[in-house]
Amino acid sequence: MSPARTVLVVQHAAWEEPGIIARALDSRGLTWRAVTALDDPNPDLPDVAELDGLVVMGGPMGALDDAAHPGLAAERRLLAEATAAGVPVLGVCLGMQLLAVALGARLHTGRGSEVGMAPVALTGAGLRDPMLYPLTVDATPDPVVLHWHGDAVDAPAGSTVLASSDVTPVQAFRHGSALGLQFHLEVDGPLLARWLAEPVMSGDLSAGAVAQIAADAAARFPSLVPRAHVVFGAFADAILSRRG
Repeated sequence: MSPARTVLVVQHAAWEEPGIIARALDSRGLTWRAVTALDDPNPDLPDVAELDGLVVMGGPMGALDDAAHPGLAAERRLLAEATAAGVPVLGVCLGMQLLAVALGARLHTGRGSEVGMAPVALTGAGLRDPMLYPLTVDATPDPVVLHWHGDAVDAPAGSTVLASSDVTPVQAFRHGSALGLQFHLEVDGPLLARWLAEPVMSGDLSAGAVAQIAADAAARFPSLVPRAHVVFGAFADAILSRRG
């Protein structure tokens, strides 16, 4: 067995933490560390050869906001290199957009606004994907998940679209060892409460909209959160499998 290495978790905002992803990594005994690389044009990111896995989280900025956040360019380079090397990669929301752009896809700024609990439709490939199939175990053809985004991306060339919605045609895609999720499976009740109390997240929402999101999540999370643990457990298992 090769020596243990770190799973790198790149965060862009304190409240956009890995949540259920972190618990899945912990449950498999995987070491991980969180870093923020946004504002340093030459951030101290590890070489791809040192990675067991790579997770890139969401954030309020855009995937090409390099002028305000020069570290994003380094994140995109690392995402492309990790995917090319076969490292298990997971991009969530902004992280998915960074992954897509790193692989040559187009970013659509401000097209695809979705906030709150709403369904996604899994494609045939999504239903067969080893990480996404648990979303349908309750016999719901279009699982209801948490959305919180305004930008959208095309699928990179050579990728497979795994999920879509009427507003956002690419809700999830796979490209080799990399999985991109536009929606937020990592969020549970306590983390959502933190989001709803964070002005950057909820400042543009009415009190009624905040209450509706909280109520919808309370109804859905008892089923969704256990399935999210299975999804991210499969990601952790992919890391262990590659390690050998």
